[in-house]
Amino acid sequence: MAGAGAPAAPQAARPGFDVIVVGAGIMGSCTAHAAASRGSRVLLLERFDLLHPLGSSHGDSRIIRDAYAQPRYLRMVRLARRLWAAAEAEAGYRVLTPTPHLSMGPRASAALAAAVANIGAEEVVADDLGSRWGGAFAFTVPDPSDGWVTALSDHGGVLSATKAVAMFQSLAVAKGAVVRDNTEVVGIDKAPEGGVVVRASGGEAYHGAKCVVTVGAWAAKLLGSVSGVDLPITPLHTLHLYWRVKPGQEQSLSASAGFPTFSSYGDPPVYGTPSLEVPGLIKISCDGGPPCDPDSRDWLAGDAEVTDRVARWIQEAMPGHVDAAGGPVVRQSCMCAMTPDADFVMDFLGGELGRDVVVGVGFSGHGFKMGPAVGRILAEMAIDGDSKTAAEAGVDLGFFRIGRFDGNPMGNAKKD
Repeated sequence: MAGAGAPAAPQAARPGFDVIVVGAGIMGSCTAHAAASRGSRVLLLERFDLLHPLGSSHGDSRIIRDAYAQPRYLRMVRLARRLWAAAEAEAGYRVLTPTPHLSMGPRASAALAAAVANIGAEEVVADDLGSRWGGAFAFTVPDPSDGWVTALSDHGGVLSATKAVAMFQSLAVAKGAVVRDNTEVVGIDKAPEGGVVVRASGGEAYHGAKCVVTVGAWAAKLLGSVSGVDLPITPLHTLHLYWRVKPGQEQSLSASAGFPTFSSYGDPPVYGTPSLEVPGLIKISCDGGPPCDPDSRDWLAGDAEVTDRVARWIQEAMPGHVDAAGGPVVRQSCMCAMTPDADFVMDFLGGELGRDVVVGVGFSGHGFKMGPAVGRILAEMAIDGDSKTAAEAGVDLGFFRIGRFDGNPMGNAKKD
């Protein structure tokens, strides 16, 4: 035991940050906000400009819906709704416009049947469907009365995507987070004194107790170079399409008139929002797209095929209300990072980096709506080593482990 006059034993230097978040899309921004709300010293790093249009979190809208075949996602969406509302109250403005949600598809679809049953949606008969929203949904093919289901719930909504990302970034900064853009992370190493060192392409090195990686379509590249882990995440080039509403039908397709968000479990897997973001236009798009390299995309890949499929659907389902003949008025490119089973990855990286690096990737085109829930869970994993929020919400994180992929086929989780 040292005497009273003996010098104090040297202590290890405290890391510069408690949590370093790599990737400032919706998941990273929500994680930074959640960690900063806990009093953690947070650094949020973004490879490109803030709010850039190159990844998966930009644009005017994303759908939020409770209609999920898998109960784990139903629980996460309901948790996310509470957290969206709390963030809006904190910010003092709204990013979510509530709407009904219409699910539709073949009666034989097990996923559709489970999604409708999970939320207690009301099946809409053909005559009733024809009288709603000015008869917007005609469905000349297929006939709703012949093996086709349409079901309506109150649990839809439209999220203003870029505005939402900006909201969480500003809230994180207000709680002390540091945000730096145009900083490409090229390495994450174990620090000799504990924690991690995050290295950037410009030579910068940031020391943190923990790191959370939320880099979307770049996940496989970055994590492969950092740890050698081979994550089977495939970036897809996708399109958000906006079509002209036919003259005189603008009000019937508006959110203010109660027009729903909608998603089809048929072929093609179409989804849409009310006429909201751009006056006189409505967003109707289609899941999927060709694989792409996020660093060298063909920005026109799949354009003709996707627009043709959606145009044919409009001509069959909404011919009196939406003009498909001239093609979409606006095309917005996007990416989604697909896992083989379309389930998320939320796990510790393991290996040499162990539990010091948390991975939140592979959101497979249907994660944006759950951003605040994902962010809270990832932040708790980094700070506490587990997520109390996930446990309380009944979300089993075992579904989202990195080690689950061996032999799994591509799943069919509905995306939007």
